[in-house]
Amino acid sequence: MRLAGNRAVFLAALILVAVLAAPWVVRAQGKTVRVEVDTVVVEPLTQTVPALGRFVARQSGPVAALVGGPIAEVLVEVGDRVAKGDMLVRLSTDISVGNRNLREAELREKQAALETARAQARLASLELRRLENLKKSAAFSQARYEDKVAEVARYSSEVAEADAAVNRAAANLALAELDLVRAEIHAPYNGVVVALHATEGAHVNTGAPVVSLVNDESLEIEADVSAARLAGLAPGRELEIRLDDGRRFTATVRAVIPTESALTRTRPVRFTPRIDVAEGLRLATDQSVTVLLPVGEPRPVVSVHKDAVVARGTAYMVFVVVGGNAEPRQVRLGEAAGVRMEVLSGLAPGDLAVVRGNERLLPGQPVTYTGTRAPAR
Repeated sequence: MRLAGNRAVFLAALILVAVLAAPWVVRAQGKTVRVEVDTVVVEPLTQTVPALGRFVARQSGPVAALVGGPIAEVLVEVGDRVAKGDMLVRLSTDISVGNRNLREAELREKQAALETARAQARLASLELRRLENLKKSAAFSQARYEDKVAEVARYSSEVAEADAAVNRAAANLALAELDLVRAEIHAPYNGVVVALHATEGAHVNTGAPVVSLVNDESLEIEADVSAARLAGLAPGRELEIRLDDGRRFTATVRAVIPTESALTRTRPVRFTPRIDVAEGLRLATDQSVTVLLPVGEPRPVVSVHKDAVVARGTAYMVFVVVGGNAEPRQVRLGEAAGVRMEVLSGLAPGDLAVVRGNERLLPGQPVTYTGTRAPAR
């Protein structure tokens, strides 16, 4: 009797150990659980190495004064966001207005001189025609006729000279009016004011900086890449970037700059990020970013979302929905690809892997699922 009792205790302990060591062998019957699933897919896998990059502005720098003069008003402050065309600084226009008025007067003067020259030319032409009508008359004088021809030529030259003077005066007036327009300094692009170089009452010369802007809506990424990694960075190649907060986005290689550092043996590479500003990101120039550089050519792999993988000691398992029930599968994993894992064995493309609600699932438990999710990249 004692031997039979010991044998029963031993068998019960053995069954308990087996259940604890491999819980997915137990077939459970219970209430239906609602879960979320993700489809096991075949996708290209590219191994990557991280490289530190930084955001750089495609448009930044000082906005210069196009004319000289005293500053009448500064309309912005450091940190203000401005749109293209917004007025930043207004210069005093007292001298410019006076200069414009002077040029207007000169233009009217030259126009009057032109009208005088034209009237004299018309009068000389009429007298010449009357002399020509008298050629067959005894009163005709050849000498007077030749003098009148020369006089008509002289007045025609004076008309051309006066016309050129009018054009010159009109050009000077246009320049004076342009100075008035340029007394208002406008933003050449959307951006944020990062520095003020002048204050009200100060005098600025033509070309002097008055405001510095940075367009934080048009940023690129620059990373110094080892020459050995440049083979896979052809323009147009897409890759992944990671911000400091963990968010991931895609970027495209725009250009490999043909300058190499003799000290680090690296070359700068420019990437165009695909980041939606509507997501509320506040990016800044020189902000660090991790660029995941590709190593080698991509290869097709079977992948599963990382949230579907459950650790059981040194082994890994994934619950798969089969016939409305949760079925555990022991899997062997390979490389990580973003939020997905390479599956070497245990799953097949098209399997519905449970990614939400799998923590308390029991083998064979009835489940309903909301639908498949697109693979997150």
